[in-house]
Amino acid sequence: HSLDLASATSGDKVVTAQVNNAGVALGQVSMSLSGPQRPRSNSGRELTDEEILASVMIKNLDTGEEIPLIQAEEKLPTGINPLTLHIMRRTKEYITNDAAQSDDDDRGQAPLTDTDGGKLKQKTTRLKKFLGKSVKRAKHLAEEYGEKAVNKVKSVRDEVFHNDQDDPSSSDDEGMPYTRPVKFKAAHSFKGPFDFDQVKVVQDLSGEHMGAVWTMKFSHCGRLLATAGQDNVVRIWVLKNSFDYFNNMRAKYNTEGRVSPSPSQESLCSSKSDTDGGMSSVPEDPEDKNLPFRQIPFCKYKGHTADLLDLSWSKNYFLLSSSMDKTVRLWHISRRECLCCFQHIDFVTAIAFHPRDDRYFLSGSLDGKLRLWNIPDKKVALWNEVDGQTRLITAANFCQNGKYAVIGTYDGRCIFYDTERLKYHTQIHVRSTRGRNRVGRKITGIEPLPGENKILVTSNDCRIRLYDLRDLSLSMKYKGYVNSSSQIKASFSHDYSFIVSGSEDKYVYIWSTYHDLSKFTSVRRDRNDFWEGIKAHNAVVTSAIFAPHPNLIVPQEAGAEKAGAGADHTEVLLSADFTGAIKVFINVKKY
Repeated sequence: HSLDLASATSGDKVVTAQVNNAGVALGQVSMSLSGPQRPRSNSGRELTDEEILASVMIKNLDTGEEIPLIQAEEKLPTGINPLTLHIMRRTKEYITNDAAQSDDDDRGQAPLTDTDGGKLKQKTTRLKKFLGKSVKRAKHLAEEYGEKAVNKVKSVRDEVFHNDQDDPSSSDDEGMPYTRPVKFKAAHSFKGPFDFDQVKVVQDLSGEHMGAVWTMKFSHCGRLLATAGQDNVVRIWVLKNSFDYFNNMRAKYNTEGRVSPSPSQESLCSSKSDTDGGMSSVPEDPEDKNLPFRQIPFCKYKGHTADLLDLSWSKNYFLLSSSMDKTVRLWHISRRECLCCFQHIDFVTAIAFHPRDDRYFLSGSLDGKLRLWNIPDKKVALWNEVDGQTRLITAANFCQNGKYAVIGTYDGRCIFYDTERLKYHTQIHVRSTRGRNRVGRKITGIEPLPGENKILVTSNDCRIRLYDLRDLSLSMKYKGYVNSSSQIKASFSHDYSFIVSGSEDKYVYIWSTYHDLSKFTSVRRDRNDFWEGIKAHNAVVTSAIFAPHPNLIVPQEAGAEKAGAGADHTEVLLSADFTGAIKVFINVKKY
């Protein structure tokens, strides 16, 4: 079964999340509890938001300074996203950004101070490890504590590690020459051979997005890329060699004389949506022939009124977008306007088309409800509710080809539901056994690993974990990147051999899904610290993904397939950052 334009556009154009009439999963009891009462003053008057925020004191554990919560936002790093801010307000939490550098395997290191007794030998043995951690913390607190102190620590760190200073050539200058190798680094214990040390930037799609790009998704065919974020607009980019195909699809729809059903709400109509003049098939500059994507978007979808948080493609070019405006909107590549708007009660943090029947999609929201929507019927088919004190859903996806729906929560749980009835199945507590990460942190991404019954879970403790669904055991833990407060999520390469993630330290991080144990000695089989990092951004890398079909972008050289072992191993990688810059990388490695 699949969705078509007729069923997508029939019936209501605005659908509300009325779940009272929908079937509740068996074993779940819906209880109407009165919400928490607003605090009152001694005289009985309800306190205003400002008064409540001013009365809650926050302590900075690094400096000992106490400040009212109302001032805490001013102290936050600039790379923090609005969803995180909102959740902090709601949960009355304030997380400093030195989060989660120590792992369950690490032994606590005493801070180096003058009161350590001056034992030179003890200091020198710890210096290298300490400096590494200090710099990690300092980088993320640069905004808060000033560049001078950070640079001082960095200069000492660079002397110890013989690192280069941040390369000014990796700036986001508009005149950046293409096909230039980017700055590369790798884990100190990882001596190679490397897979991505020759990666090159081949295209810069910056200048379109105003503000951060929170999410990027390729269509199943790999010819279209959807990007969205802080400026409330969904942009669709098309590969140059596929432009005519999609332009003809759009032109065919317009010449058949059918008129789009008029949306029932003025706000639903995306009459402002641009289609870049692509209708007239204007050729681009001949000097840009080697760039994989058209430099201007194929179309822009407007209609959302707040940050976009997630995107999902169906196999036949429908696109869902979810937002902090509490709606999910449905689009199709051949149409300019929004086809349907699904209203929620709270921010919609995650969406996913059902992999086997794209008439249905899953949505996860901060109201704690997981909903399975029926698009043709324009209603919630099934729903279930997260239990526990912190019920915020921050990630959602399907696994095992749609057999299970899985959601991630703010308190670090992955909860599985049987998709057939959305009945609770099991859950994983995503956390370390001891150390700072023994408390679960926000789940930011869930990606299935098809064929192996595994899922990849990204969380705000700077860890990515691969779980085996047969016994819910931890197969591998990936470390090295920084994700302490963002909505950054990791994902697989087209053949699942690599994992990529953005990072708050402005790098893109890549791991082999399974490291080659022959390269290393005395390595824990369930830990992968052997990352490779590339830097092409000067801001937090909010999203990084591999192209699903790199051969569409980099055609194999003639005879390469016959060459067998000598063939090119090609990866196409895209990254986006907090300023709206989008970079396209190509990695060709001869084996």
